[in-house]
Amino acid sequence: MYNKPQARRRSQLPSLEGRGIFLLPGILHLSLSSFRLDRGLAPQGPVRPRCNDLPYAEQTSTHPKCSIAPSDGVSSPTNQLSVAPHALPLLVKYGFYPPITLKTPTREVLSYVFAAPENANPPGSFSQWGELAHKLDSDVFRAEFALDLVEVFFQIVHTRIPLLNPEQFRSQLRLQPGDNSVSDDTLHPALVATVIAWGTKFSEHPLLVADRQRPGGQSLLAKTLIDRARDLAEALKVHRIPSPDHVVIGLLLEPLQSQNPDDPNRFHCFWVSAATRHLLDLQVNHKSVLTTISAPDARGTMIFAFWMACIADAYGSVYYRHKPVLDDDDYDIDFYTVDPTPPEVDSHTPAPNPREQLEFLGYYRAAHALARVARSMSRHLWRPSTDSDGIPFDVLYGLTSQLSSWRDEFLTLVGVPSNFEGEWDFVSAVSSCASDATYHVMWVVLFSALDDFGVKEVNEVIRMNQPISMVPNYSQIDLVMRKVADEALHGALRIAGLAGVLTSNGYLRLDPAVMLVSVVQSGNLLARLGRPEVSNCVAGLEQYSYSYEEAGEQASDIRKIYNQVRAGELELQHMAGVAPRMSYDGSDPQQGQQMIIDDPSLMSNGMQSPSEYGPSTEYSMYSR
Repeated sequence: MYNKPQARRRSQLPSLEGRGIFLLPGILHLSLSSFRLDRGLAPQGPVRPRCNDLPYAEQTSTHPKCSIAPSDGVSSPTNQLSVAPHALPLLVKYGFYPPITLKTPTREVLSYVFAAPENANPPGSFSQWGELAHKLDSDVFRAEFALDLVEVFFQIVHTRIPLLNPEQFRSQLRLQPGDNSVSDDTLHPALVATVIAWGTKFSEHPLLVADRQRPGGQSLLAKTLIDRARDLAEALKVHRIPSPDHVVIGLLLEPLQSQNPDDPNRFHCFWVSAATRHLLDLQVNHKSVLTTISAPDARGTMIFAFWMACIADAYGSVYYRHKPVLDDDDYDIDFYTVDPTPPEVDSHTPAPNPREQLEFLGYYRAAHALARVARSMSRHLWRPSTDSDGIPFDVLYGLTSQLSSWRDEFLTLVGVPSNFEGEWDFVSAVSSCASDATYHVMWVVLFSALDDFGVKEVNEVIRMNQPISMVPNYSQIDLVMRKVADEALHGALRIAGLAGVLTSNGYLRLDPAVMLVSVVQSGNLLARLGRPEVSNCVAGLEQYSYSYEEAGEQASDIRKIYNQVRAGELELQHMAGVAPRMSYDGSDPQQGQQMIIDDPSLMSNGMQSPSEYGPSTEYSMYSR
C-alpha cells in the first residue's frame, strides 16, 4: 500500500505547482541491463557477501562488507575474480568507497559522480574530458558546477518532464557555500546523479564546451555521467524496490539514454517499465488508495507520474514493437484534474496554473486517448502470428478508424495552430509540435508494419499461387492500404516540416528527445520513398546529435537509404504497389540529390493547418 512509510516523508515529495507543459519522449524500448548482476561467476578463493545479498535495511546503511574498493586495475588479494571487467557485478566493478547509501550527503555523491575516468592515464587524470576538466578535482568547483547543471535541468528538462519541485530540490541539495548541515531529508543519490547527467546534455558551461572540442562535438564527460547515473540507480536497486523516489528516478532515467533501438547498450523501456511496476506495487492505479494520501504534494506527484508512465508505456510499445505493460482496465483513477482555487486567492491576480492550462486545452485527455489507440496497435501488430501471417484486414480497418476518430476529435485542439501571433517560445513550440507529430507518426508506424507483414487475406492467396482477384473484398483492402500509404506520407511530410521549423530556431538542440522518435521514423519513410523532404529530418537529427550521439548516426543511415533508393537499389515490400513514389529521370544528377522541401502548400509558418486534416471524401467510409 502506498500509505506505508517510504524512503522519504510525504511532505518532502515535490509539489506540482508551477509546472510547465508535459509531453512524453518516445524513447522507450527495453534491454534488461540489470540482468548482468546475476551472471554466473567463477570466484577464485573465498567470496565475500555482496551488497545485493544483504537485507534492504542493511543495504541502506554503511556496511563493512559493502566497502569494496574502486576497480582501478588492481585486484584485491582477498577477492580476486577471474572474469572480464565488464562481467563483474556492479558493486565489484564500480565499487563505491566509502559505500554510497540513501543517507550519503550530496557532496560525497558528487565525489563519485565527478571522479576521474576509470581508464584515465595516468590514474586520476581528468585530461580525457578537456582542458578545463582538472577543476573537477576541487570540492568547491564540483559544488558550483553541480549547481549550474541543476539549473540547466530545471530550465530545459523540467519544462517537459515536470516531476520535481525545483525549490525543494535546490534546498535539499545543500551545496551553497558554507552549507555543511546534515539533515534527514538528503536527496536520493541516484536522483542527484540523474539530474546532473541531464544538465550535462544541454549545458554551455565552459568546461563542457571545452570537452566538446572533438570530432562530432560530443562531450565524453556527459556520456560518463549518464553511465554513472544508471550504475548508481542499479546499485541502489531503483529498479527493484518500489518507492516514490524510485518511480521518479526511473521516469527521468528513461529518456536520458540512447534512443537507438539497434544500440547493444540500449535500455529502451527498462526504466519506464520498472517505474510503472513500482506504481502498480504502490497501488497508485487504485482510486481507493489515492484517496487515502492526505498530503497534496505526495498525491499530486504520484498521479502525475502514473499518467506519464501510462502514456509513455503505450507510445513506447508502438515505437519499439513490444507489448505494453499496462492494459486499459489496469487503473480506475480519474484523469488528471486541478484542485479548486482556494477562496482566499485574489481572483484579479493572474496566476496561471500549467496543469489547469493543459487540462483546459485537452492535452492530457488527448494524450490518453491516443495512448489507448497505441496500445491497441501494439497488441495486434507485435505478435508472432502477425509476423508470420500478416495483419488481418478487420484489425487494419479498426486501427485506421481509431486513428481517424482521434484526429477528428483532438488534432485541432492539441496540434500546431494554423495562425500564430508573436514569437513562439521553446516550450510552446516543442509541445505543440510533439502532440502533432505523435499522432502523425502512428500512421508511419502502421505503414511500416503493413510493408513488413502485409495483409493476412492477401498473403494467404499469394502463398497458394492464386491470382489477387481471389482475395475476398480486395477492392476494400486495396482502398484501406492506399489510405494508410497516403496518411503515412502526409504525416511524414508534416513531421519533416515541423522538424524544419524547430531546427531553424535551434530548438532540437535543447529538446530532451520528445520529437526524436517521430523525426527518425518519418525520415526513414521519406528516405524509402525517395522524397527530397527527408533533408529536414536529416538536419534535425544532426542538431539532435549534440545531445544524443546516436542521432547523428541515424541521420547518416537515413541519408544512405535515400541515396540507395534514388539509385534503385532498395524497394518497398508489401506496400510497393500502393505507396506514392517520386519519379526520377536521371537527367540532372545534382537535382537528383537535392533534398529540400519542394511543396510550399505543406508549410504555413512552417506548418500546415490542422483544420485541413478533415477526412477526405474518398476515404470517409473508413474514418469512423
